[in-house]
Amino acid sequence: MRSSETSLADTMLEMGQRARAASSRLSQLTADSRTKGLNAMADALETSSEDILKSNARDMEGARQKGLSEAMLDRLLLTPDRMRAMSDAVRKIANLPDPVGETIANWQVPSGLDISRVRTPLGVIGIVYESRPNVTADASALCLRSGNAAILRAGSESLNSALAIATALRSGLKGAGLPADAIQLVDTREREAVGHMLSGLGGNLDVIVPRGGKGLVARVQQDARIPVIGHLEGLCHAYVDADADPEKAVNLVYNAKLRRTGVCGALETLLINSSVASKLLPAIAAPLRDSGCELRGDAAARKILPDMEAATEEDWRTEYLAPILSIKIVDGLDGALAHISNYGTGHTELIITENGSTAERFLREVDSSIVLHNASTQFADGGEFGMGAEIGIATGRIHARGPVGAEQLTTFKYVVRGHGETRP
Repeated sequence: MRSSETSLADTMLEMGQRARAASSRLSQLTADSRTKGLNAMADALETSSEDILKSNARDMEGARQKGLSEAMLDRLLLTPDRMRAMSDAVRKIANLPDPVGETIANWQVPSGLDISRVRTPLGVIGIVYESRPNVTADASALCLRSGNAAILRAGSESLNSALAIATALRSGLKGAGLPADAIQLVDTREREAVGHMLSGLGGNLDVIVPRGGKGLVARVQQDARIPVIGHLEGLCHAYVDADADPEKAVNLVYNAKLRRTGVCGALETLLINSSVASKLLPAIAAPLRDSGCELRGDAAARKILPDMEAATEEDWRTEYLAPILSIKIVDGLDGALAHISNYGTGHTELIITENGSTAERFLREVDSSIVLHNASTQFADGGEFGMGAEIGIATGRIHARGPVGAEQLTTFKYVVRGHGETRP
């Protein structure tokens, strides 16, 4: 915590300078050294589990007093199982191939030069996030695996949890002989801290990754003076085709919507082919309703299930992150593609069908970062993609798209080897 005589601007600038020094050292370490640091971080999380859970209990109490939604409370909550999952994710990242120094491509040109494209760290990465405390560990581990230093800014509702996690991670790094300043967490609730990060901390911050609600990400994308990797929201769709297997459709929609409603890969809009809607919609709806999911349908869907709430135009544009599902009957694949093109946010879309050619057309034509065939949208997660974890799901087209793991947190340089060649 800074002294009263030190301004927030000075504190943030100093953090950036320490992170830059740490990143320079990290990039020179061997892959084995970074792996050792990651395993030490996982050990520290396990050793500090009780303290972290106590800090999380304070955050949960404050969040309940503020009246946060059930979805937000679920994102904030840590349990012994989630703590184990957090440390396991760090170990999985430790076991991933180290991307730093990897040769992506190599070729020779007629002049005789040997040219390689080689992965290098981005440098110092700022991560601004809201209620998920596990992001503290996931983001830190991915940054370390890719040779980057991290400056983390957690949401005010999760600050106690994030500080406890960051303290454990830094102790693990220090014990492994790595620079503790490779992981720094902004220990203030002052909103101005984010503004300082968006300015780049005097040139010491290379890229910023926002992870949170639409308002946070929009602000970062609008105000940042450095590159941003982020997504606005995950308005995910599932299309049930005429050739869908009924049992798969019921199971996949249920899991995609209700496994965890507060994650960005949760299903928000269900599209059903009109030729099978009268048969499949009641079967799909029954287990959802039995589990307390509110259904909102268009006029065609409400003819099949008249007691559904009427969906409005706003429903097609809403990421609920809650047990609410909007339903629309569409005229085949073309109708589904048109709806997704109009309302989708480029995150994750699913087709449920046994028709291979229909599936391939959907996978080819839907312009989202993740497209799925006969698999739950809840698989939109870096851990499920074999990345150990991810900082977020990038929906842009520049630099990274989809789950942002260690490899996506690198850039590259060209290494040119010659034999005395000169240019005529």
